[in-house]
Order: sequence, then structure tokens, then C-alpha cells
Amino acid sequence: MRHSFTIDSFLTDTFSRLDSLFRGDPTEYGSIETKATYTNEGSRSSSSDFSEGFSEEHKTADGSGGELERFLVADAAVASSAGAAVHLRSSQSYEDGVLSNICSPIKTLHEITIIHVADENGHLAHYPDEEKDQRHREAFLVQEEKKKSFFSILGSAVESLKSLYSIGLLVFSIVIVTAAIFSRQTVATAGMGVPTPIAFIIFWLLIFWLALMEGGQGCLVGLQPIDKALYTDSHPRSFMNTSLAHKGDNMERFIVGRQFLVVLVVFVTNLMASSVKGASVLGLNDTLTESFLGSGVAVTLIAIMIGQSAQINAANCMLDFLDNYYILITTYLSLILDMSGLLHSVYLVQIVFSKMTNTPIETTEPPRNGIQNISFWARICFSCVALGFSFAATLSAIFNGQTTMYAGVPEVASIILLLILLCFVGMMEGMQIALFAVVNLPAEEMEKYPIAAKSCKLTFSGSNLQAFLIGRQMCVTFCMFFIARITSCNVIAGENTIFGVNDDIQKFFNTGSLGAVITTVVGSLAWRIIASSFPVAFLSNPLIYAIINLCLFVEVSGVCSVAWVLAIFHKQVVGFQLDEVYIGTSEERAATKKMEDDNELEFF
Repeated sequence: MRHSFTIDSFLTDTFSRLDSLFRGDPTEYGSIETKATYTNEGSRSSSSDFSEGFSEEHKTADGSGGELERFLVADAAVASSAGAAVHLRSSQSYEDGVLSNICSPIKTLHEITIIHVADENGHLAHYPDEEKDQRHREAFLVQEEKKKSFFSILGSAVESLKSLYSIGLLVFSIVIVTAAIFSRQTVATAGMGVPTPIAFIIFWLLIFWLALMEGGQGCLVGLQPIDKALYTDSHPRSFMNTSLAHKGDNMERFIVGRQFLVVLVVFVTNLMASSVKGASVLGLNDTLTESFLGSGVAVTLIAIMIGQSAQINAANCMLDFLDNYYILITTYLSLILDMSGLLHSVYLVQIVFSKMTNTPIETTEPPRNGIQNISFWARICFSCVALGFSFAATLSAIFNGQTTMYAGVPEVASIILLLILLCFVGMMEGMQIALFAVVNLPAEEMEKYPIAAKSCKLTFSGSNLQAFLIGRQMCVTFCMFFIARITSCNVIAGENTIFGVNDDIQKFFNTGSLGAVITTVVGSLAWRIIASSFPVAFLSNPLIYAIINLCLFVEVSGVCSVAWVLAIFHKQVVGFQLDEVYIGTSEERAATKKMEDDNELEFF
């Protein structure tokens, strides 16, 4: 009868017993599996190190031990206790003395345990101290499970605590913002005369529209490589959305126009919910009121938490999320805004950096003809004039104290803070583009730029990427609300208007549209173009590494943990399904495509 044993390192003296056991009839016992673990102070050793202990007569030309086949194994229980493991397997019966030669290198190992396996007839082989060794192994596994269970419970408790205080922040923010609106203590209700019910409805419509725009962009980008025929019938409105956005260069135009819409919505939301000076709601003390309501933190938290929940569902349920007319209308509005030329100054920046880097601008459309060129450059000129006027009017309002900026802040300090925030938002907008632009660069190339390599390593380590994106979005939204407070005009009827314009135009300025133009072009799109043109140089800025750490810290704080709870609730209420339910996984789609191609080849 031929038996098979597995040898796991436990006690060195067991080798002597094992040697004598096999010396009785070396051909009786067939292939012997030896599994050993290096001590080497806990460090892993390679199989080549192990083979050095074999005598020369048992080594082949490639340096391996005779017909012994070596390979590393990933046994969790053994690896966690001693390091790497090495298998030694013989395909032939061991002759007398071979085992003694094998014992020589293994004497440097520790803990030998013989684990029984079945013989060729299915009968279990037994060995001395089997029960003792089995109890030792079971005790070890129980200890490991206890450790895992403890850390799992601890992690769950921390996450639950984060969700609870995040829910509390959201509820508190909603309550005090609603109280401020209905007590006519916001900029819109007190300074602009907007009726409280209208202000309340506008506020919540804008919050939900903002969430739709944030999630919708991710869906349109994510569905670009997916065959539209797969969801034409099941999601007709999603098909209409993608067909429009993915036509020609419309995706780029959509992103430009949508960015202005997002900024404008943030500015108008700020007007609806930002409190006036000296506001007091629900009998709260002045410090708490000013910290949450006066500073704009409350409205910012509401926008971020609800917006993040939409993005969570949009990431995995793109087809269901996009299947509505609201996002389709948003897509049309974004394209109309881009076509108006208001933001065409960003294309001038794109052309300049394309010339500087000798990189052609990618396009899927034919070259513009003469009339199209005239129209294009005319809109660039119009956009530059509009941007210049926006800066002039905003600076005039700041110096005259006609913005929603906090009372008592010096005008010069407001301007300096505005420039700092525009640069900060711009870096956060650009760094996302730059990080994905360099992710596939060779490691040796990135080593030439240590700061950029350090930033990439931090971002793409473990689950840091998702945490960074969430934290970045929170920081960007908060900064935009703060920029809105600095730049939004607040000229009350009867006061001198900016540059002497009539009251109707001044009311338009009061919506925050001037600040939205500045923020969109200077604080967002221009930085994206710079980052895409010089991604490595962009990431070599030491501030980028500091900002990445800030974003990770903001996400770890758990301020927006409620977004996951809201996402689950939203998904259950509206019945969102994963995209795989409708179009299959990427592997299934690839298999189907291959089958169709094979059938087509057979047909021809």
C-alpha cells in the first residue's frame, strides 16, 4: 500500500522519528509532501534560498533539488505564524537516505507537524501525536478568529457612531435652515423679498437638482464604452441621454456647461438659505447660530450629504439613475450654455496650452469651416469680455460692501481670501484629472518626480481613492459656498447699483451669476486644462500632497457617513437595480461579443 504524508514544520526532533519510520521500507511510502516554514526572524524566504541546502547530487541543472518541485503556498494559518511557506514534492518514491539529505536544510526551520491525508484507497493515514497537533492547530485558528471578530466589531461600532452623529448633523442643519427661511432671516427672504414658501421650495428643488447633476455626469461618463443597443428598450430615456451626450464632442461641451450650472445652483442655494447678520433661530445661542447658520456650514452639509448619496447610487445603477427627463433637460441646458459662448474663454486656455505642449486637441468631429471658425472666435471674444466684466463688477461690489460677505471683514481680506479659495478649488479640480492621467505611467518614469510619485502612491493605496474622491467633493462644495458668500452681490433697492445699471439688471447680478462665471472659468475649468496638459508637473506641487491628506481626513471624520444611509433608502424606495441586471457584467458582455464575432466569421 502506498501512503502520502504532508509534513508541516513543528518539532525538529520529529525528523528523526520520521526518518526511522521510512527507513523500514522506503518504497512502502510513496510521494511525500513536505511543507516547511522559515523562521529567519519572521521574514519571508524564497524557494531559491531553500534549495541551497540540498546536496549537489540532488540538484538539477536549474539548481532545483533533484526531482523535487518547489513552490510557495499561501496558507493563512501558517503564513501568519511564521512567514512564507515552501512545498517540496517528489513525484517518485524516496530511496533510502534521501530523507536524511532533505533534513539537512530543514534543520534551520522550526515547528514540525505531520498532517495526515488519505492514501490512494481513501483511508486516512495516522501518525504519533496526531490529536495533540490537531488541538494545537484548532486553538491557533480559534485565536485568529477571535482577533478578526474583535476588530470587525470595533470597526462596525466606529462606523455606526459616525453614521449616528452624521444623521444628527443633517437633521440639525435642515431644522435651522428651515427655521431661518420661514422666519425671514435669509438673504433671499429678508433682503430680496422672496416669499418664504417660494424660497423653501426653490431651496429644496435646487438641492435635488444639484444631486441629479452630480450623479448624472458620472452616469454619462461611465456609460460611454457600453453598447447602447443593450439598453435601448429597457431604458429609453437613458438611451436618449447618452445618444445626445455622446454625439461628437458633446461630452466635453456638456461638462463645460454643466459645471456652470452646478456653480450657479450653489450660488442661488446660498442666497435662499444663508442667514442675514444677527439672525437668531429656535432660541439657540449666538455662537451656535453663527457657527452653523451664519457661516453657511448648515446649507453646505445638506448639499454635500444629499449630493453624495446620489453619487453612490449613480456609480452602480447608472441606467436606472439616468432614466428620467430631468437629467435629459439638464443635458440640453448644459449644451445650450456652452453654445451661448459665455464660457468659451476656457477653450482659449485649451488652445494656448495645446500650442505650448505641441499636443493636438482631441476631437471626433471634422474641422470647422470658415463660418464655424468665425462663430467660434466671436464667442471666445464675448466670453473674455464677460469674464472681465464679472471680475470688475464683483470687485466693485466687494469694495463697496455690497456682497453677502460677513460684516466686519475688510475688503482687502475678502479679495485675498477669494483668490486663495479660487486657487484651492482649482487645484482640487485639476488634481483629479492629473492623478488619472499619470496612473499608467511607468514606475521608473514617476521615480524622476518624487513628490508626484508620493501623491500617486498615497491616493491609489488601498481604498484611499474612493475616500479621496468623497473628501475632495466635500471640500470643493464647501469652498464654492464660501466663494458664493464673498462674490454674490447684495444691492438693496434704493442703493446705488453696480456701475449705475438699472434695477432689473442689478437683480440679475444679485443672483450670483457674476461670481458663478468667475468660479467656473478661473476656479475650475482652466485648472482642469492645465492639469491635463502638465499632469506630472501639476502633481509635483507639494500643496497637492497636503490637499490629498486633507481630503482623506475629511472623509475619515465621517461627516458624510449619512450619505450611505440615504443612498440605501433611496435605492429601496425607487427600486434601483445594478447595471449588471440589465446588461450583464463586463465579462459576460465580452463573451457575448466574442460569440457574435465568431458566428459572423463562420457565416462568411
